[in-house]
Amino acid sequence: MDMIQQIIADSNAMEKEALHSEEDAQKAYEEFVKETNAAIQAKSEDIVNKSDAKAATEADLVETKEDLGAVKLEQEQLNKYRSELHGSCDFVMKNFELRQAARDEEVEALKQAKAILSGAKFAEFLQHV
Repeated sequence: MDMIQQIIADSNAMEKEALHSEEDAQKAYEEFVKETNAAIQAKSEDIVNKSDAKAATEADLVETKEDLGAVKLEQEQLNKYRSELHGSCDFVMKNFELRQAARDEEVEALKQAKAILSGAKFAEFLQHV
């Protein structure tokens, strides 16, 4: 009889131990689920934040590419204008002496015309030529 009572007592003790272990396992499982859900929530928020940052960066990239295109176009226009100015300056520099001489002759002719119109004698000018 003692043996049966011992078996019953052992059985009750094992049952209590099993119930206690099951409660601990249930608590551990609930804590694991809670931590997992918190981690999932944090990662979801991180994904949203990174997606927003990526979208903003992509928008900046598009804007920067547009600005780059505009700057390249402006640079091409400025290079073309510079070439035109360079050609014009080369022409002026090449013909400067010739134009200067022509202007001097024109000024001299205007002085003579002014003198003739002022009453000077034409014969005096023929001697200078």
